[in-house]
Amino acid sequence: MDLDFWWLLVIPVAFALGWMASRYDLKALLSESANLPRSYFRGLNFLLNEQPDKAIDAFIEVAKLDPETVELHFALGNLFRRRGETDRAIRVHQNLLSRADLPANERDHALYELGQDFLKAGMLDRAEETFGTLKSGDYAQGAQRALLTIYEIEKDWNRSIETARQLETMGAPPLGLEIAQFHCELAQEALQRKNPEEARRQLGLALKANPQNVRATILAGDVDAASGDAQSALMQWKRVEPQNPAYLPLVAEKVMKAYDTLGRAPEGAQLLTEWVDRHSQNDLLDVAYKYVAELNGPDAAHTLARTQMQKSPNLAGMTRLLEAQQAVAEEPRRSELELMRKLIQQRTKNLPRYTCQNCGFRARLFYWQCPGCSGWETYAPRRVEPIPASS
Repeated sequence: MDLDFWWLLVIPVAFALGWMASRYDLKALLSESANLPRSYFRGLNFLLNEQPDKAIDAFIEVAKLDPETVELHFALGNLFRRRGETDRAIRVHQNLLSRADLPANERDHALYELGQDFLKAGMLDRAEETFGTLKSGDYAQGAQRALLTIYEIEKDWNRSIETARQLETMGAPPLGLEIAQFHCELAQEALQRKNPEEARRQLGLALKANPQNVRATILAGDVDAASGDAQSALMQWKRVEPQNPAYLPLVAEKVMKAYDTLGRAPEGAQLLTEWVDRHSQNDLLDVAYKYVAELNGPDAAHTLARTQMQKSPNLAGMTRLLEAQQAVAEEPRRSELELMRKLIQQRTKNLPRYTCQNCGFRARLFYWQCPGCSGWETYAPRRVEPIPASS
């Protein structure tokens, strides 16, 4: 009975304490709300009524009236930057930085956002200077990533490598793929300056950073070819197949020119035919078809095109098959085949050839770095077929 009696006392006491706590929270909430400027509620009302421009003006007034609203300053600055009003975003973040009482972490945050404003505005030198001050703290790694973006835009590949290495020491995921591409860019520049020794050194560093980097293998062949060593160039380009056969179209023409230089063009055409047989790709078929027709005649080219169409039917292959049939046909069938071939070519000639697997950016040329999202090795070297219209 005594236990039941105590429970009867505990329940109303707990209820009373809860009621008092809720009353206290309610009073505190009402007190805080009373201290907020009317402009804050006007801004919320504008947002609810889908009037963002008026809401922004109201929140700016709040920020002016109550300089303690740090988070509101950050929200406004980010909003201005997203809308492309980078000058207003810069002023908001500079206004924050001018405050002597701003905590260290908030100061770093304001510096980081100001750097992003400068970057968005294309003021790369000021962005680099701002990000360079963030060497430690919560925003240091983000600042280093922004610096890496700046150096890539400026094509300062040595500093890109240095920054990528710094990022790895700060705990970022491995950047071997990107570092290898930076070394390839330096090798490309050395090749253009006719400095094969430096080009080879950079390519060695690229493969050390990423042994699967196909571009370094292709460039190594280019260096040998530029030095007049067609045989060594061939050996390099043939290594592309075991590395990644998807990139064979990028070396097909190079391989044929090397074989032709060595006086072994038929051997080159045979190799391309074998590549096409093992890896059905339209770009490979285009190159192989041209040389097979030239060296072995229209019948051999027709056999090649027909075999590939049976294995992998597509419009690009159909164009080659019709071209092969036209070469051996007689009138009036030749004219009919020509008409069909032109119709298919008209359907496919304006197709973008490559699509970025990250952002979907389409281009007629192959890029190692996407012009849209700046990602490296995001393009697969294969042509895009048209998507049939839904009925």
